[in-house]
Amino acid sequence: MQIDRVMRAVPNRRRFLGLSMAGCVSLMASAPAAALSYPSMAARKLRLYNVHTYESLTAVYWRDGTYIPEGLAQISYHLRDFRTGGIKPIDPMLLNTLHQLTSSIEYTGLINVISGYRTPATNAMLAARSEKVAPNSFHMRGQAIDIRLPGMATTGVRDRALALSQGGVGYYPESDFIHLDTGPIRAW
Repeated sequence: MQIDRVMRAVPNRRRFLGLSMAGCVSLMASAPAAALSYPSMAARKLRLYNVHTYESLTAVYWRDGTYIPEGLAQISYHLRDFRTGGIKPIDPMLLNTLHQLTSSIEYTGLINVISGYRTPATNAMLAARSEKVAPNSFHMRGQAIDIRLPGMATTGVRDRALALSQGGVGYYPESDFIHLDTGPIRAW
């Protein structure tokens, strides 16, 4: 009797494979639909509008499995600190998150950029004015962006960004924008 119970507890190869397949199916079913359908080899393009400089940019930053230096440089310039003119390379993972977000909701309009890169001086000035600005913000690393998608409910955009599980997502209803960053997964 004791041996019989132990033998049932020890998984055999067939049982192990069955449990493994069930686990994989379960993981796939729980993954966000956007993550499953994200085109891995298609060209990645962003359409940006800077609400402070009134500049628009359409740039392809990735094609055929390779980041395009010219596209990355154009985006980094576009997301510069508009107060100081400071420029920092923008994290390509942030661009991928932004691209995946807009692709997953089939948004084709201009992404309104409220804030991209911030110099330490700009960030310190903003942090002194508001407790909502992190003193060690990911904006200073080129790893954060604050956006609005005209015509889209900001709560819906926030919910889709949260479903991607790719970093920080902040929601600012009083100013009608969301924050995305490539830091740890968290929300506020």
